[in-house]
Amino acid sequence: MKPIFLCATLLAVSSLASAQQPPRWGLGIGAAVSDSVYAGEGTRVTPFPLVTYQGERFYWRGIGGGAHLVKRGGFALDATLSARFDGIDRDDFGGPELAERGIDRALLEDRDDAFDLGLAASWRGAMGQLDLGVKGDITSTSKGVEASLTYGYPVQWGATRITPNIGVSHLSKKLANYYYGTLPEEVARGVAGYQPGSAAVARIGVDVMRPFAGNWVFIGNVGYRKLPTKLSDSPLVEKDKDGSVSAFIGFSRGF
Repeated sequence: MKPIFLCATLLAVSSLASAQQPPRWGLGIGAAVSDSVYAGEGTRVTPFPLVTYQGERFYWRGIGGGAHLVKRGGFALDATLSARFDGIDRDDFGGPELAERGIDRALLEDRDDAFDLGLAASWRGAMGQLDLGVKGDITSTSKGVEASLTYGYPVQWGATRITPNIGVSHLSKKLANYYYGTLPEEVARGVAGYQPGSAAVARIGVDVMRPFAGNWVFIGNVGYRKLPTKLSDSPLVEKDKDGSVSAFIGFSRGF
């Protein structure tokens, strides 16, 4: 699973959870289609169970959850825990595609997934919704930090809610170097050194949510993520690729 898949999933599942009245459970299934930026990996279709819970204080939204520290009117401040599925196994890279970038796949290490702990603030009002978050690796995988800002404006069209959104994520030097750079042990084996340093990644997308058949809800998301030059120039990234598209669809039943 790649970063763009994670982003699409979180946005779509958050759209579902924010519409629920606590306490409430949701159970369903979803599938994400992600266009990986990594050299030779291609497109991946990933089905997974869709579980949500929205309580007075605690919540779970598919692949992450948290606790409300402050919740007053349209403002909330949460402590969060989320999975980071940015990793890739060495063998999932394309050998010829890496060779074109001057990399021998056999000399690479796996990039592992991780868990992040953080804080997230959100505002909801007549002008839309604004989300600000900061989270850091607690598994000593990258030891990096990510800060993100997202703005969305929900539009109600009958029973369907459509939320165009735009955002940016800032990856710390350690985070970007781990997932987009070459590691010291790889350089020691002869891989060319590349350290992109901290980077900002812009994204744009649309969330769709529509209740149907009583307690059922359809949720969907499509998004595009634009890599800055320092990330697209990475020898781990597909040549001439500076962005990726993702889509997510899911069905959930509330209890």
